[in-house]
Amino acid sequence: MSPHVISRVTILGTGLIGGSFAHALRKYLTAMHISGWDRPDVVREAQTRGALDECFSGDLAPALHNSDLVYIALPIAATIDLLPEIARHAPPHALVTDACSTKVRIAQAADELFSGEKGPLFLGGHPMAGRELPGITHADADLFRENTYALIAKSPEPVVAGLQTRSFPIPKETDPARDPRISAFVKILEKIGARPLWLGAPQHDYAVGLASHLPQLAAVALAGFLYDRLDENGLPITLAGPGLRDSLRLAGSPYSTWRDNVLTNQEVLSAALDLFARRLDDLREKLASRELEADFDAANELYKLLRSL
Repeated sequence: MSPHVISRVTILGTGLIGGSFAHALRKYLTAMHISGWDRPDVVREAQTRGALDECFSGDLAPALHNSDLVYIALPIAATIDLLPEIARHAPPHALVTDACSTKVRIAQAADELFSGEKGPLFLGGHPMAGRELPGITHADADLFRENTYALIAKSPEPVVAGLQTRSFPIPKETDPARDPRISAFVKILEKIGARPLWLGAPQHDYAVGLASHLPQLAAVALAGFLYDRLDENGLPITLAGPGLRDSLRLAGSPYSTWRDNVLTNQEVLSAALDLFARRLDDLREKLASRELEADFDAANELYKLLRSL
């Protein structure tokens, strides 16, 4: 089979992201043969819901046989643990990609395992899409639609220093035009409605730490703060309106979903929390003055930017 043709896909991990990717392929690329690998009960459920043509569990090698694309939708630690076995058993013509929420650790492991010119090619990725509830039951074919999909280009280190980042051009060796497997995958992402964006692994972890992980921790902190202050009448949340529910949507996510994200992005998150705490201190100092108007104006502008994306 020509290496630029992707017609057989194996999805490792058929929960929310893997299941949604399978449903998206089923909806927008109808000729694709889709296999899934996971725990027996999970992968059977995905097949029952029409996401998979074949399901596998246990031994990984049969699931990877003849795959053109290996799509890893597992937690970060599990992905790192499985990468050596995937590198051994993925067909030489295959493209291997992941959907993990942090990229530096994944990129470091993959660089050591997928370095041969004649073996499978690894491309890091991260769909900026999800829901607070995990699992195949919440999977959606349009989960990726109109959302950014980060693709990881190899770049000189370091890119992050003191929570500052910079842009850089895509290195030639990871330019999608240089490898037909990458070009084919980018076309798949565009077919399912995602918006591919190239950046480096440290740059990604910096950005996602501030734009995704920090809001999650802020929601957890605010929810915990309010929970500790509930009285016998349910106050203060019995007086809460939709604004609080909107603000705390992320608080519904389980720790198991976020554990590896936090553990593999500690440096960025620690610095971000320090700076965020200083911003809260600054707001407290302005409570008795009208200087808060400038903070509200800046917040309003950011909200407008988010609405325009």
